[in-house]
Amino acid sequence: MTARVIYYYQTFNGLDKLLPHIEDVDVIIVASIHFGLTDRNAPYIHLNNNEPTDNCFTTLWEQAEWCSTHNTDILLLIGGAGGAFTTLFQAYQTYYPLLVTLLRAKKNISGVELDIEESVDLTNVQMFIRDLVRDFGPSFIITMSPVADSMIGNGRGMGDFSYKELVNSPEGDHIKWFNVQSYGMFTEATYAGIIKNGYNPAQIVLGMLSSDFDTQTFDAALLTIKNIKDRWPTMGGVDVWEYYAAPPDIQDPSQWAKLVSAVLRETPSTHSCILN
Repeated sequence: MTARVIYYYQTFNGLDKLLPHIEDVDVIIVASIHFGLTDRNAPYIHLNNNEPTDNCFTTLWEQAEWCSTHNTDILLLIGGAGGAFTTLFQAYQTYYPLLVTLLRAKKNISGVELDIEESVDLTNVQMFIRDLVRDFGPSFIITMSPVADSMIGNGRGMGDFSYKELVNSPEGDHIKWFNVQSYGMFTEATYAGIIKNGYNPAQIVLGMLSSDFDTQTFDAALLTIKNIKDRWPTMGGVDVWEYYAAPPDIQDPSQWAKLVSAVLRETPSTHSCILN
């Protein structure tokens, strides 16, 4: 498996500059899904602040479908900041079917990411994973996005459960990889700490925050990626939150994928020319 190049995409300002070289991107994670009640007490599923079928998402879904036909997986992020999982698990039999309906309607979606940043019961997470596998099959992609400290150690993370305990349970077999939030600590040492804790490099994607690097510092990020790939050739890849501001050139965030892909796939990189 080639190391993955992954964008998070929440600010839907268009992927026009990325489409001509979509081969540089393996996964686009569309954020984010959450649940709630309308002012008339009707349950809803929202993509950010709107129904996923809202006309404001027409270009998003059209471009996502095009990308999926060019071998780029499209995932939906569930959660993030807010109370998506609290709401989901409080009325699971109400909200889970809404998610199933959405995923079946959008056949170009390959899977979901569980970004759990609120206290939940591990047994509910395991139930959710089992139900997704039951309803969409073993090839359905399920990923998670823990903070780095949750993977370096075995204590309770932001979700108030141990990822090591989850990984060692039967449901852990269905987690394809982890997009580890290494924000402010995008380093070889961070990656080494995760691997030292027993995780498979092929399942560990190192995540950077767009604002952590700029034109002057992005070469250092590329060197970090190269060093990790040299040390762990099976590394899972690199992701960035999020597309619209991806370094080094926020006027063309698609360049991030081109440069990272060149390092991960060991092709000659021209990043020095681009940055200069």
